[in-house]
Amino acid sequence: QVQLVESGGGLVQPGGSLRLSCATSGSIFSSADMGWYRQAPGKERELVASITSGGSTNYGDSVKGRFTASRDNAKYTVYLQMNSLKPEDTAVYYCKLSAFRYLEIWGQGRLVNVSS
Repeated sequence: QVQLVESGGGLVQPGGSLRLSCATSGSIFSSADMGWYRQAPGKERELVASITSGGSTNYGDSVKGRFTASRDNAKYTVYLQMNSLKPEDTAVYYCKLSAFRYLEIWGQGRLVNVSS
């Protein structure tokens, strides 16, 4: 059974940087599209970034130029590098694996708290 395990995140001051990682246990990763989502209190979950199996990326307007998604297929891991963090980036961040048109698996979520 494929699982996603997230790590990273935590508390950071405005303007700082953090990196999130999302590792999977299966070789399915290399053929899967991966996404990063976030959900702030009282708000709907939103797409932050996505990266296809081929490495193409897409970003939400609010994080363009500040966040970077990348993947290491040899390590079955996807990353989200977050720079120039703002208080409004505070949320629980989730990774998602999508494959074979029907398979979707979510990570457990990691809290990112941007505060002085």
